[in-house]
Amino acid sequence: MKSLEIVGFKRANLGKKDAKAIRLESYVPCVLYGGTEQVHFSAPAILFRELLYTPEVHIVDLNVEGTMYRAIVQDAQFHPVNEMLLHVDFLELEAGKEVKMDIPVKYIGTSPGVQQGGKLVSKLRKLKVKAAPENLPDFVEVNISDLGLGKSIKVSKVEPKGYTILTNPQAPIATVTIPRALKGTLNAEK
Repeated sequence: MKSLEIVGFKRANLGKKDAKAIRLESYVPCVLYGGTEQVHFSAPAILFRELLYTPEVHIVDLNVEGTMYRAIVQDAQFHPVNEMLLHVDFLELEAGKEVKMDIPVKYIGTSPGVQQGGKLVSKLRKLKVKAAPENLPDFVEVNISDLGLGKSIKVSKVEPKGYTILTNPQAPIATVTIPRALKGTLNAEK
């Protein structure tokens, strides 16, 4: 899994007033938990661009005033109106201790249904996965090479490699829909 470094500075004062002052300096208040103690820190907002505004998932190497931590983003809060990043929660990774994370889906192969004129509709873009940090995948591979017209592929058809999929096994990941024009020609053939 890809890693990204974020440099942070410990926060002396906690609370709404101080968090507001930090945001005005274009820093984001953050918290790291899951380890021995909670670490409250702030980091420049510009560093979160490659971490939060991409479909990929990253392991974050946090450098808080010289102390290094390995973590994943647990939660990010945005302003409801102007979409400004308000707060980020990090979960510290420990070797052997399993974590839950949403991993993006990657399609492999070509669907015969799409070649016949159908449209591939993605129902789930990410799957919830539980794994040890060293086994966390960059993406979950879904083979769509036997997906015909009007058919869908479910979570239960995906073979996990070193991780457990927590998403409902009956949930469809992708479906090949039949367009109206094609429905007309299929009905005319009958």
